Amino acid sequence: MGLSALAILGPRCAAAIEDPLASSGVLYFFTPPGTSDTWSVENTRALTPGTTIPVPPARRTEGPGAHWRVCPGEKGWLTDPGALEAAIGDAFGPRVGEERPA
Repeated sequence: MGLSALAILGPRCAAAIEDPLASSGVLYFFTPPGTSDTWSVENTRALTPGTTIPVPPARRTEGPGAHWRVCPGEKGWLTDPGALEAAIGDAFGPRVGEERPA
């Protein structure tokens, strides 16, 4: 789901780290401070201040282990949380019996 959301975000995605060894694979997106205070997107977990994650060396773009899926660049580290939430929703698609708004 994380890789699908990353693809949907395309150039709107800032830095992202993939850690395929962490609990069946994890994709970390960086968002502005405070995002975790109101984040309630199904099947995701916002990490709170003080949580540590593996940050790979600057040029590590392949595994094994944690690596950059999107390296921090001129756009910086932070992905817009609204765009990320929408991309995750699109990655999951509509639920059975639920229609997308026109």
